[in-house]
Amino acid sequence: MPDASVMQKLRHYCAYQERCHSEVRGKCLELGLRGEALEEAIALLIADNFLNEERFAKAFAGGYFRTRQWGRKKILSALKQRQISAYCIKVGMKEIDEEDYWRVLIQLGEKKYNTLKGDTVLKRKYKTMQFLIQRGFEPELANEALEQIINTPS
Repeated sequence: MPDASVMQKLRHYCAYQERCHSEVRGKCLELGLRGEALEEAIALLIADNFLNEERFAKAFAGGYFRTRQWGRKKILSALKQRQISAYCIKVGMKEIDEEDYWRVLIQLGEKKYNTLKGDTVLKRKYKTMQFLIQRGFEPELANEALEQIINTPS
């Protein structure tokens, strides 16, 4: 059984912001918990609802989309990197509204495309496409958005 001061630190760590199991596991190791004590600490945090991966996935996906304007592919990759279960990832991705996603994709695409004034249309299109893909947007959606941006008079 982990001692009370360590559990208090872990509760505070989890209460400060949503955490995934791998982050909490790292914090436990940092605080000197190993083996049985580490697993017990995580079980206690889950039982007390300080640790909830479904809630983490929702907060992460929604937050990174709204604040950093990441596309689905980049968010999905980041969640997988944190060893989030497929079910929790699926639940988390539902936080991204389709209309908002399309609106953000168009806004980012227009902004990038319009900053590339000196280049040819083809080069502007290529650079904008690369930018959107790097932000985690699906290539087919990015291409569709780009066609709309180019064919819509300013």
